[in-house]
Amino acid sequence: MNRAQLPLVAGNWKMNKGPAEARAFVQDLAKSAVRNLPTADSSAQAEIAVFPPLVALPAVADVLKGTTIAYGGQNCHWAPNGAFTGETAAGFLAELGCKYVLVGHSERRTLFGETDDTCRKKITAALAAGIEPVLCCGETLSERESGLTFKVIERQLRAALAGIPAAAQFTIAYEPVWAIGTGRTASPSQAGEVHAFVRQWLAGNLAPGSSARTRLLYGGSVKPDNVVELLRQPDVDGALIGGASLALASFRAIADSATSYLTGLIS
Repeated sequence: MNRAQLPLVAGNWKMNKGPAEARAFVQDLAKSAVRNLPTADSSAQAEIAVFPPLVALPAVADVLKGTTIAYGGQNCHWAPNGAFTGETAAGFLAELGCKYVLVGHSERRTLFGETDDTCRKKITAALAAGIEPVLCCGETLSERESGLTFKVIERQLRAALAGIPAAAQFTIAYEPVWAIGTGRTASPSQAGEVHAFVRQWLAGNLAPGSSARTRLLYGGSVKPDNVVELLRQPDVDGALIGGASLALASFRAIADSATSYLTGLIS
């Protein structure tokens, strides 16, 4: 694990939880956020973040501002304003106090035509608005079976991060498309192999220091019973969680497992 930063446990709610349900969820999440774990360093907690639907963001912001739990948008447009009906500027998310925004999730790519180039423009817009982009990348099952995993990941990284400022802070989430919402999970070694490739690519292609300070998350059917095995991989710095983030018990259990691993309670 990259110990330059605490691991990040992030929940992508997708199109679930309207304002009322989202408010109730994060109220309960905030109440349960402080754990009396038997550790000498009580600050060594995994960072928690949630990505609610756009309409629920104001309710979530109202509850979570001033807490240690972060939140972000599931998408943004690359323009600061204009005639883009139905879109949301990164600056609008910043006004709501968002720390993060997802860019290039596989559902955005496959269902809504998001491309590597639009990812690049959205990352630029997010950074300009003071928001940390979380770039999602990953291969389909056919691409993996054809031995194209690394070529696909490299293409996505090279295009989306082209021209990124040397000091830019961003996160990358590796989400094998074949493991999202399918119940299938990349084995820890499969996830570790891709994360190691991403880390090496960043070291060889971006400004010095980018590789070390960038958190690499794994996403793809992450659950309480597999998160520690994934975190044991040297280059896995956290998880981007879909379905398991919708229930407080499972999301909390994943975050607690990450914290317990970080503090040595789970070896």
